[in-house]
Amino acid sequence: MAVLALFQFEPYCSRECGAGVISALSHHHTIEILTRHDFTAERLSHFDMVIFPGGRGDASDFNNLLKTRKPILQSYLDQGGTYLGICMGAYWADSAYFDLVAETRCVQYITRPKAEIRRSFPTTLRADWKGKSEKFYFFDGCAFIGSDPRQKIYATYANGDPMAVIINKVGLIGCHLESELEWYPSNAMKASWHGLSHHRLLAEFVDDLLSKGHNSPMRTHEPETDLKAIEQELPETDVALPQEDPAPLKAALEEIERETAMFTQGTFKKINAIARRALKATIPHQ
Repeated sequence: MAVLALFQFEPYCSRECGAGVISALSHHHTIEILTRHDFTAERLSHFDMVIFPGGRGDASDFNNLLKTRKPILQSYLDQGGTYLGICMGAYWADSAYFDLVAETRCVQYITRPKAEIRRSFPTTLRADWKGKSEKFYFFDGCAFIGSDPRQKIYATYANGDPMAVIINKVGLIGCHLESELEWYPSNAMKASWHGLSHHRLLAEFVDDLLSKGHNSPMRTHEPETDLKAIEQELPETDVALPQEDPAPLKAALEEIERETAMFTQGTFKKINAIARRALKATIPHQ
């Protein structure tokens, strides 16, 4: 298992998109949240990959949000790290922002010749992933235009533009493979629900991208937490623990429950279940 940093900053790299990434990848890797405030060289040195998911907003807002972190990220890649950008995160790999793929431009697909969609709204569109036609969740994602010989194309839009590529140690995806069922509100969209098969495509893509980097000597990996063992050690709900001052414990458990409530699969779902059970065990009337 690799250790992945998931960048979160509303609304540009949203919690909703981050939750989808965690659902898709937490069975395979350890994922930790990275914010703009702890985006430092020392912090990044502990990760095999940094992931910038999608969200809402103008990509050009990067200059106010992350421009000062550009040298940190470039140094991280030079030292063996890898970068995954999805939708907004893919736009930010362009030379106008993080400048990670100089010979490739990350451009709005809806502005491209023969693009079958011309407006920015959540929808699904057809693309070929390794030669197999699929309908993918799409919300104003980008295409990757250029002739970089290092570029390995994984998927193409209907007009032939690349939709998912790996260029050296940078992986870019225009559509949302991390999409979850609740992202498909209408019956028409539900007909395109992938049943988590796109999560598996994303996991395979990440594994391929990780093989492009290497574990830097400065990167240290914490031992994997055995969640099943933790669950077994939890008290049963009929066991009363000391109640001298349960308020701080209750507050901490409620915060854990609240912060992980959005996750429907993977490690954070398990953590939420642990917090709920601990609340019932330690707070009799919870």
